[in-house]
Amino acid sequence: MDDLQIIELYFDRNERAIKETDRKYGRLCFQVAKNLLWNREDSEECVNDTYLALWNQIPPTRPNNFTAFICKITRNLSLKKLESAYALKRSADILSLSEFEALLPDYSLAPDIGDQELGEQISAFLRSEKELDRNVFLRRYWFFDSISQIAKRYSLGENTVKSMLFRTRYKLREFLKKEGFEV
Repeated sequence: MDDLQIIELYFDRNERAIKETDRKYGRLCFQVAKNLLWNREDSEECVNDTYLALWNQIPPTRPNNFTAFICKITRNLSLKKLESAYALKRSADILSLSEFEALLPDYSLAPDIGDQELGEQISAFLRSEKELDRNVFLRRYWFFDSISQIAKRYSLGENTVKSMLFRTRYKLREFLKKEGFEV
């Protein structure tokens, strides 16, 4: 069943929508959650919460990219669970945002900068990057894949992945500075 048909099931309030979503996207959602939580039960709970959120958001929302919509919901729910349940137990490999924090604007220096504007600039930067660099960056900072998972996925060495991420972070930092963001 394609995404448009699944979305129509949600609009019809047909419970089959959840079964079809699980059949098509259950493994992906579970992987997104597990990359953050590293716990099967919590990951399964986030996937189930994702289905509930989909049920509550569709309608009125009609997502243009159903896959991205589902992954975003799963990711956000997983981050909330991680923040509340594991705030003191995070390791560098589980949550790699500390690598990324140095790139972000200091909101105390520039409180008028919005998250949407920053997101648009990061997206513009990533669109200008080579496909492999962009994919490695997204796997690490959006899907929270470990360095070893990324290396295996793209048939690269772990040191190569680390170097790619370092170079991309540096280029992003310079890009944001050029665009007027205080980093």
